[in-house]
Amino acid sequence: MIFIITKNDCLDVNITDVTSEGCGVAKPNGYPLFIKGGVTGDVLNVTVTKTNKSYGFAKINKIITPSEYRTEPKCAIADLCGGCDFMHIDYCMQQKIKSDIVKNNIIRIGGADEDSFVYEGIVGGERVFNYRTKAQFPVGMHKGKVVCGFYSRKSHEIVPADNCLIQNEEINKAVKIFLEYANKYKVSVYNEKNHTGILRHIYVRTGHNTGEMLVVIVTNSKKSLPHQDELVNSLKSLENLKGVLQNINTEKTNLVLGKESRILYGENAIVSQIGNLKFTISAESFFQVNEEQTYKLYLKALEYAELSNNETVFDLYCGVCSISLFLSQKAKKVIGVEIVEKAIENAKQNARLNGITNAEFYAGDCGKTVGELIQKGESADVVVVDPPRKGCSEKLLEFLNEISPKKIVYVSCNSATLARDIKILSQYGYKLKKVCAVDMFPNSGHCEAVALLVRTDSSI
Repeated sequence: MIFIITKNDCLDVNITDVTSEGCGVAKPNGYPLFIKGGVTGDVLNVTVTKTNKSYGFAKINKIITPSEYRTEPKCAIADLCGGCDFMHIDYCMQQKIKSDIVKNNIIRIGGADEDSFVYEGIVGGERVFNYRTKAQFPVGMHKGKVVCGFYSRKSHEIVPADNCLIQNEEINKAVKIFLEYANKYKVSVYNEKNHTGILRHIYVRTGHNTGEMLVVIVTNSKKSLPHQDELVNSLKSLENLKGVLQNINTEKTNLVLGKESRILYGENAIVSQIGNLKFTISAESFFQVNEEQTYKLYLKALEYAELSNNETVFDLYCGVCSISLFLSQKAKKVIGVEIVEKAIENAKQNARLNGITNAEFYAGDCGKTVGELIQKGESADVVVVDPPRKGCSEKLLEFLNEISPKKIVYVSCNSATLARDIKILSQYGYKLKKVCAVDMFPNSGHCEAVALLVRTDSSI
């Protein structure tokens, strides 16, 4: 008799795996069930909440036997907030889960044979709390008070969080000062349904090894903030505060920042230091949020590039060109390309700040700009790509084939799209040599990875 699992069934299951979303995986009668909060090794009693032909979902009723890897979350809202999907899992096991996900994606999606490349495992973080140097909190109302925090899973309902355990502690101090101001002066908050209210987000950045802080208040109004001076004076109590900005975002959009900012106090950027290099970072610039791990990530990219001061390197999707500047220390010449013009302005400032003269930076779409560079006679010995989660565009991959660098160092925040692009590049004559995962986001399911690909006709 075949046992068919249907909605509302109550059953005992064994958890055999965990997804990047923090769902335990059970396979009763061979049918995959995804169970939020499950940990490998758990024995659970669950109720099935949804089924389809290939898989289903269930919720935990009772933990019959807890896994040896299960731990009590330190955060009181871990089950409500959509940020830390892994906080209920021991950190050593978190690393194993992420490492396995990266490796399995490379093999399953990328089509790589396990014996054909070197998988170096995962580089774990030394700090699993208070590591984030950037936070952007939506502002809302909760029980008659102004609050900020994170959206709960699959909703726009704010879970109040004024003391996030993975944020830099100075960020939490800034958030508390902001909330005291908003509640004291009863400043209205943004309502996305009717597009009314003033306060939309509070956005805070801090600099690694410098402690410098930038506080940005995002408003649905071009007018000055009510009691603006009182807020600024309160924020001045923060050590190393470098600037306070009001960013104007009056659009009906999910984007946090608008196109216009005004300085309320100090400067509009901070300096962060990674290794021996300093970086000027504006509110608009992309920069990694765990800079201790960023240093390890960049060292791995530099190791894979294996430069000898004779190579021309293209750094694509370069952000404020932090990787470019690392590479420039070992390269003959580095060319960075990024679509965000403000980031390229920062890149040029950062090159001057560090006395680097062998790096050039261009603002524009990567595919189009690379094509223009090729027409001007530029060529690359090594290409480094660090694309967004969606991976490289098809046009850019075609250009990589056209310019035919000896090596491609691919830095990825999504191992699934990394694997997809590895498969495409293999069709263009590139062989995967090495992959290493780097845990940039302890307690969450996210993970970065670095891959080295070389031309099959190369002697490398």
